[in-house]
Amino acid sequence: MHSNDVDVLIVGGGVAGLAHALAAAKAGNRVAVLERDQRAVGASVRNFGLIWPIGLATGTETFFYERALRSAELWREVVRDTGMWHSDRGSLHLARRPEELAVLEEFRDRTPAAVANGVRLIGARETLRRSDWVRGDGLLGALESPTELNIDPRVAIPALTELLRERYAVRIEFGALVTGIDHPVVHTSAGDWRAERIFVCSGNEFQTLYPEIFADSGLRHCKLQMMRTLAQPDGFELGPALCAGLTLLHYPCFADCPSLPALRALLTEQHPFCLDGGIHVLVSQASTGQIAIGDSHHYELTQDPFQYAEIDEAILEYFDGFARLPRRRIAEHWHGIYPSPSDGSKVLLARPEPGVTVVNGFGGAGMTLSLGVAEHILEHGTLRDQGFARL
Repeated sequence: MHSNDVDVLIVGGGVAGLAHALAAAKAGNRVAVLERDQRAVGASVRNFGLIWPIGLATGTETFFYERALRSAELWREVVRDTGMWHSDRGSLHLARRPEELAVLEEFRDRTPAAVANGVRLIGARETLRRSDWVRGDGLLGALESPTELNIDPRVAIPALTELLRERYAVRIEFGALVTGIDHPVVHTSAGDWRAERIFVCSGNEFQTLYPEIFADSGLRHCKLQMMRTLAQPDGFELGPALCAGLTLLHYPCFADCPSLPALRALLTEQHPFCLDGGIHVLVSQASTGQIAIGDSHHYELTQDPFQYAEIDEAILEYFDGFARLPRRRIAEHWHGIYPSPSDGSKVLLARPEPGVTVVNGFGGAGMTLSLGVAEHILEHGTLRDQGFARL
């Protein structure tokens, strides 16, 4: 047998590719991952590090919420196996306006699966007991969810890579650019490989392989801007990940709440720049003691390379309205770009030729969904019809 023969070959060393490698290796396959860069540098390391099932909780269709909850379980296994930093404190959606509280109440009442997993509304006093860093003035309460997990993506992706190598004997080849696929052969800049099953998890580089599929897929690039503060004082803990009213306009899980149009009208009047820039504000902690704050969302097939100070300023102004930090000074600014479906799908799944599966288009939910979705695809060979694009 040739040394480059495996059972399963993954194209792409970001979180989606590593997730498929983990699922395939656990099933007893000989697995290889090919990554064109010398390390993961894309959206998989440019995010909050939040595993965010609450964003996928809906009243009627629970498949992706269940996959997100399963992803959180699998990430907790990775945490135990690697010893990497994490915070398992859940999340708080803060309400400072009656319109926000109304949406949260409706979400609770319309989403029994979330309630069954511990989601509940709490008052202002209990919210402040759950977080030392929420501003109390004007606070009405919060939606508390225990299911969210905070990891540091800059630590988690390398840690998962090493776990795959050391525990599961997965071959991970960096600097191997895939130039073409003719199943079972994969052509690369470092020589040919052969595999019975090939998964293309190319992330933001989705136009490179099988461009005709992506031309018809409706995928576009989403550009976001994010920041990290200076390291907080020793012993600082953010506690639950934090967000507020703008987040209720961002996640589709709130879209069917009857009070959402009234909230949208109010926030459009009060924060027009944020609505125009797709800004909502999440807050998470990193292993370094820094705090990640973001982000904006701009959708286009071709994105410009520039970052805009007014976007960062708007994010920080909104953050300052609901939370505080001992050290709010910003140490890092960056932008990320990820592929996002334009039709509301959660995942793009395609089979361009026998033996080859393309998995892409997680939008901003790659960290949240990849491990659970990959496990399901490896076990069942597909996803349910609802909520993904089939080409």
